[in-house]
Amino acid sequence: MIRERLRSIFWKEFIQMRRDRATLGMMLGIPVIQLTLFGYAVNMDVRHLPAAVLDFSHTQESRSLVQRFEATGNFRLTRRADSYEEVLRLVDRGWARAAIVIPEDYARRMKRGGPAQVQVLVDASDPAVSQNAIAAAQLVGQSTNLEIVSSLAGPLARSVPPLDVRVRPLYNPALKTALFIVPGIIGVLLSNMLIIITAMAIVREREAGTLEQLIVTPLSRTEIMLGKIAPYVVVGYVQMTAVLVLGSILFRVPIRGSLLTIYLVAFLFIVASLGLGLFVSTLARTGAQAIQSSFFFLLPNIMLSGFMFPREGMPAFAQWLGWGIPLTYFLQILRGVILKGVGIEALWPQTLALVAFAILFFTFAVQRFHKTLD
Repeated sequence: MIRERLRSIFWKEFIQMRRDRATLGMMLGIPVIQLTLFGYAVNMDVRHLPAAVLDFSHTQESRSLVQRFEATGNFRLTRRADSYEEVLRLVDRGWARAAIVIPEDYARRMKRGGPAQVQVLVDASDPAVSQNAIAAAQLVGQSTNLEIVSSLAGPLARSVPPLDVRVRPLYNPALKTALFIVPGIIGVLLSNMLIIITAMAIVREREAGTLEQLIVTPLSRTEIMLGKIAPYVVVGYVQMTAVLVLGSILFRVPIRGSLLTIYLVAFLFIVASLGLGLFVSTLARTGAQAIQSSFFFLLPNIMLSGFMFPREGMPAFAQWLGWGIPLTYFLQILRGVILKGVGIEALWPQTLALVAFAILFFTFAVQRFHKTLD
């Protein structure tokens, strides 16, 4: 008897699931899509980091050394600088993840058998990326010294290595993972929490039967949407403040830049996340559909934004998808302000992108919402 009752309810749930084709399609389709995407996108072996060169020597020997760095596959020469200040500015703004500084007397010292010093600046805000770059720079020094020393014999051999490659990790000299993760947690918490909550906003009204009350009010669609997101802007700021305070106390994460910049830019990111959640809410008809649709955006947030996995190691198509995620830009701003101490003058492209996302998602949500029950 119990078996018959269980079989009946079991079969009834399958029939109901089959009738809800939208939810069933998302349940089966989203895991397949995300497995395929992330399986190709996630790659911890980061190579071809964009690098700048400051060559004061301008000799065949210095050009040969730069070629050695490129030959490792870990560096990709993208810019040439004319001053040390320009090199630092390129790394500060993220346009170069490493910089090779060759002194004026490099060739002369190498011809004399050294020692010649070369400095390599590495953006160590991401420890996983910087460790590969640091190891590659040290390998260049070791291989060059071995080649030079092996060509010398007897009294010509030197006890001091002819080439001294000095690596200087910037922003995170101790390569602490917490300094990289804590700013990222701010963005991920804000994005995921706000998208899920607001994705249920319209659906919750529809399922509770209170959507009719909103429809008959004289409020416009824009006013309804603004009223929906306003309380969560405050919630987002409270969450961000809590993570900043705890990160500073528990993990000694320094805030080298302006807090005002962080809070102003956070407003744009919060509005963009809320707008995306509202847009999802207008697409879904049930709570299950809203949650499934939300998860379609949550995993790309974590996988493709640079929160955990370096974007430099992703294939081109995954990097392009990552540029379509607001969190990608917000993380660059957070890490730039908190770890590097740069201001809005260096981060204005990312800020403009967040402005565009905030306007775009909120406009989509307003256009999708109709003051009808259909």
